[in-house]
Amino acid sequence: MAESSKKMGLVGLTTLVAVNMMGSGIIMLPSNMAQLGAVSLLSWVVTAIGSMAIAYCFAQCGLLCNRSGGMSAYSEEAHGKSAFFLCSFLYFLSLAIGNVAIGISAVGYLSSFVPWLSSGAIPLFIGTVGLLWITTVANFGGPNITGKIGTVTVWGVIIPVAGLSLIGWFWFKPEVFAAAWNPNNIAVSDAITQSIPLTLWAFLGMESAAQSSDAVEDPKRNVPLACLFGTLGAAVVYVLSTTVIQGIVPNAELANSSAPFAYVYAQMFNPLVGNVIMALAVMACIGSLLGWQFTLAQTAKMTADQGMFPKLFSKVTAANAPIIGMIVCGILQTLLALSTISPNASEQFGKLVSLAAVTNLIPYVTALTSLLVMMYKADVGPSVFSRNTVVLLIAMAYSFYAIYASGKDAVFGATLVLAVGYLLYGFVAKRFATERPVAVAAG
Repeated sequence: MAESSKKMGLVGLTTLVAVNMMGSGIIMLPSNMAQLGAVSLLSWVVTAIGSMAIAYCFAQCGLLCNRSGGMSAYSEEAHGKSAFFLCSFLYFLSLAIGNVAIGISAVGYLSSFVPWLSSGAIPLFIGTVGLLWITTVANFGGPNITGKIGTVTVWGVIIPVAGLSLIGWFWFKPEVFAAAWNPNNIAVSDAITQSIPLTLWAFLGMESAAQSSDAVEDPKRNVPLACLFGTLGAAVVYVLSTTVIQGIVPNAELANSSAPFAYVYAQMFNPLVGNVIMALAVMACIGSLLGWQFTLAQTAKMTADQGMFPKLFSKVTAANAPIIGMIVCGILQTLLALSTISPNASEQFGKLVSLAAVTNLIPYVTALTSLLVMMYKADVGPSVFSRNTVVLLIAMAYSFYAIYASGKDAVFGATLVLAVGYLLYGFVAKRFATERPVAVAAG
């Protein structure tokens, strides 16, 4: 009993899942979605259902596969050693792309305090790269410091976003929302499709929900439930906050805002409150970026420990920080920021989100389809197998739709990256060959 009391219950785990997912993914979305109109809010319903299915399947994978390596280990269960590498490689790149997008979000909010940052493509690039390197260097202290900072800063987004979903309705004007519904007169199906990468972006991170099963009471019951309830809780906050903001701020103003949540609070109260929200958002972005920088380096380290990434990623300091790997990751992210350079923070953010979504979805597909093999190995009962298979098919249907919705440019870029991944694996595949063919003498 004493040991059980030290473990996390369903409520605690559900809260943890929701907090981990919310992070900083939401703070630029109202501006991007406003470019299509409030009709884009319908994509939340599709994404919420798909994300809950994905989260549930990851929870099941975590219970059935006890090997280290997360999604990469799951992928190997069905698709072999090359899938471990490709999953790690694509997830690694997805995190790097996502970090640049988070950096752009932070600069968008910072530009209200430092207007120079929004004065052109070069200032935006300098601000983004500056934040990327500040958070990289800040991680040199090791995971303990990173974790403590992250648990505080994440509330800089959660408090204003969740708060808006509750109190914003006092300022909500139906006529403003009606005017914002479909200003471009595009088909509803097209609006949903174009919004899917944006809404999916807010849910990325749900794959980490099943990683704490050792510290949970009754994990077979509580882990899947927490994944579902946590994802649903985040979805409710996302839907309410992005809906209410469309009924407070006129659509044209919202679409052009680089700091939408700060802007709406300034409209509701006064510019001082807007500045406070802006400062909170910057704090949250930096804290989120700090955590994801470490996750990026740890993903590279885990793959290097398996002999699939260069050994330099495995080297750690006395504080358990893979500093050399972090520096390499910093250089990669600088190049990504340079390759997508734009004078418009919202435009650059949108490009990166679509590419990050596709490079994340391919590992989702390889990892989750392995659930079928895991269930076979574990000899689960017919009812469990049937239930999990139905949920898996829903998760896959959403994943395929989200890949399609990300657009030709993002899919083309991800395909090139995947092809390069196969080439890179070709160089390391010999390390995992079980036999070496016997040479036949020429006769």
